[in-house]
Amino acid sequence: MKRFRIPVLISSIFLVSISFTTPLDSGDFLPDEEVSGVNWMSWEEAAQRSAVEKRKLMVDLYTDWCGWCKKMDAATFQQGYISNYINEHYYPVKFNAEMKEDLVYQGKTYSFVSNGQRGYHALAAEITRGRLGYPTVVFLDEDLEVIQAISGYRGPDEFERILAYFADDFHKKMPWEKFEQSYGSSVPAIPKD
Repeated sequence: MKRFRIPVLISSIFLVSISFTTPLDSGDFLPDEEVSGVNWMSWEEAAQRSAVEKRKLMVDLYTDWCGWCKKMDAATFQQGYISNYINEHYYPVKFNAEMKEDLVYQGKTYSFVSNGQRGYHALAAEITRGRLGYPTVVFLDEDLEVIQAISGYRGPDEFERILAYFADDFHKKMPWEKFEQSYGSSVPAIPKD
């Protein structure tokens, strides 16, 4: 009987220890400077570049404490075909929704808003139409008008379709459901490396 107590005890300790871990342990992700091949820009850089050469913006709205944001950085933005497509079709902006610096958008200055222990940046609330959640990717057109905000983690396969939907203006031609059904057949897929 004593022979069985030790393995049972070890198994119990193991099960208890893994029950307190989360699948989004920050140690599973690369440091920010190694996140991806996406050529991230600041809000100001993207706005300046867009004034010279019109292109849509893709804004990755995140916070430092958001595990799903880090997972999307590692699992989605790390994919070469995703980062190449983003760099080619968008001005990609990495936007910390809790940053303290003022930002100008459409002639108006937006600031940090204290709210409880954390707070949020008013521009993040503006471009998500008040629906703050992390991660959120916001697509803006060539005139920096919001097209749509997409909240929640998106894996590379789903995000590939989302990128193509907005980059090639399919959002103006057909509803998402129809586009998603035709993606890869009548709508060309993003070439993979």
